[in-house]
Amino acid sequence: MFNQKVAWITGASSGIGEALAVALARQGARLVLSARREDELQRVALATGLPAEAVLVLPLDVTDADDLAEKVQTVLARFGRIDYVFQNAGITQRSLVQNTDPSVYQRLMAVNFFGPVALTQAILPHMLAQKSGHFVVTSSVAGKIGVKQRSGYCASKHALHGFFDALRAEVANSGLRVTMVCPGYIRTPISSSALSASGEVYGKSDKAQEQGMPADECARRILKAVASGREEVYIGGVETWGIYLKRFFPAVLSRMLRNRAVEQ
Repeated sequence: MFNQKVAWITGASSGIGEALAVALARQGARLVLSARREDELQRVALATGLPAEAVLVLPLDVTDADDLAEKVQTVLARFGRIDYVFQNAGITQRSLVQNTDPSVYQRLMAVNFFGPVALTQAILPHMLAQKSGHFVVTSSVAGKIGVKQRSGYCASKHALHGFFDALRAEVANSGLRVTMVCPGYIRTPISSSALSASGEVYGKSDKAQEQGMPADECARRILKAVASGREEVYIGGVETWGIYLKRFFPAVLSRMLRNRAVEQ
């Protein structure tokens, strides 16, 4: 399925992105690894075990839209095509609405929504020309429900669903696919790097995150969903049940969320 395919992974320096890089390498993919920290990308490149010619370390800030067209051309010059784009770059928050500085919401939307949109628009003409391609977008269970202290994060992930559901409909007859991935609690550093109400780093790891699904198991399930052509997949533990409660028993979920304790 992925052998000799070119897979571009954003947020590849840690967490789910890093796990995807290792999993895809085992299946023979050629990789483009992007994130802001080049030293961490180099570490991940070594961890994949791929020969140098099969992996491109491409530092990238998804909020720098002016730089994306040049980055796409760099990938095409190296590999000649882009088959998969795994969009994992993202940040979260830990703050109440009443306390949150507007700049925090702007940052969350810039990284989690406008960044993936801009990269998609930069890559889309190439995929349409080659009449194939697959966007795999990491949303969240929070992209389906609203949770205390994550208002901006939830908003940015909800927005992803609207955009990529629309894109899926537009390119359905062009050979392109879109898969939305909604992880629950996965063992990654996302909570410790969350934004506080003032925009500073939260610096704490959530207990639920620490006890969550290992990132490599999450990556395995993502690739299984992509290989089977799934449009949307929910990955995690009992927290994913919240999506079904929202659909079939919304009042029950609302009561549960209201009674949820505020994190200190």
